[in-house]
Amino acid sequence: MTIAIIGAGPVGLTLALLLHRAGHDAQVFEAADDIAEELRASTIHPPTLDMLDGLGLAQPLIAQGLVTPTWQIRRHEDGERAVFDLSVIAPDTAHPFRLQAEQHKLSRLILALLPAGMVRFSCPVETVTPDADGATLAGPAMEPFRADWVIGCDGARSVVRKTAGLGFGGETYPETVILATTAFPFHEVMPGLSNVNYIWTQHPAFSGTFSLLRVPGKWRASLYPAPGESVEDALRPEAIQRKLQAIHPKHGAYDVPDLRPYRVHQRIVENYRAGRLLLAGDAAHLNSPAGGMGMNGGIHDAFELAAHLVQVLQGADDAMLDRYTRRRRPIAEREIIAQADRNRARMRETDPARRAEMLAEMQAIATDPVRAREHLLRSSMIAGLRAAALVP
Repeated sequence: MTIAIIGAGPVGLTLALLLHRAGHDAQVFEAADDIAEELRASTIHPPTLDMLDGLGLAQPLIAQGLVTPTWQIRRHEDGERAVFDLSVIAPDTAHPFRLQAEQHKLSRLILALLPAGMVRFSCPVETVTPDADGATLAGPAMEPFRADWVIGCDGARSVVRKTAGLGFGGETYPETVILATTAFPFHEVMPGLSNVNYIWTQHPAFSGTFSLLRVPGKWRASLYPAPGESVEDALRPEAIQRKLQAIHPKHGAYDVPDLRPYRVHQRIVENYRAGRLLLAGDAAHLNSPAGGMGMNGGIHDAFELAAHLVQVLQGADDAMLDRYTRRRRPIAEREIIAQADRNRARMRETDPARRAEMLAEMQAIATDPVRAREHLLRSSMIAGLRAAALVP
């Protein structure tokens, strides 16, 4: 049978590699002319590393990233913080840490393991025409391609999802996030900083919060327009400098080689399958980046989908694929979208007294081994995977 995957991000490439290793090659179509290297996901959670290890990818990726044994919620003005140490989940994972590595590094590692020609770059798919036994793909740079199965790993604007007529219910948050990178070593001037930090502040340059995530050689700062500040004004060089100087005042301007604004969505489809059309990753669900679960959830989709699709390709009834939705959708809704929404709501809190209460509660959890393990099993996505595995 012929399989088409639309989208050569980490989700589509992971799925392609899993199918290839099982003896079922897929054709991957990607609109861009190469692996995208702009600012995207950078956090790899422990169970994702466990999965990638089975493909021989964990150690090469770890070698290109930053092992991050702790993450924290922090109050900027005095440095008071709740620090979560992932060593407490060592009995539950072979990788009790977060890895900070840009997603393009994973994508390139996977691409190197796929046969030449399996991924077609500069090949956008504009139409998917389904029939009883598959679908035909067409685009300006390709001959019509007939596939028995089509899998949309093509993101928020998925042509596969739109063709399938699957609604994408949810909401778009009102705020715009501005992602900026700088090589300035915040870890050298902010005592006790982790590689992943969610930070409250009362500084008027912000709307109450920012985050600092470290990757090799640079820091990624998630900034927000100040109250009453338009997105356009917040993107001006002087506004970006004002925000970074508010994080740490220094002599001279910050060098900011990368800058990208984006809106945050919370959306999910009702079904990950419509006949021979299937969805994974952002094509099926979108969530706040707070907690770093979006890309990881998409990779988990790829593993679950591959496990079911391979059985169908080997002769099992294709109704088995309905279990893919039953296993992955509730986890995306409850453990990814809802948890990311709670993370966002906590960091959007502006009342100092309420912040103090929340920080004290997080500190109490972080310092209690039993509660810390329970919290980290959820925030590291292990609890959700365990719940999904129990779905009959």
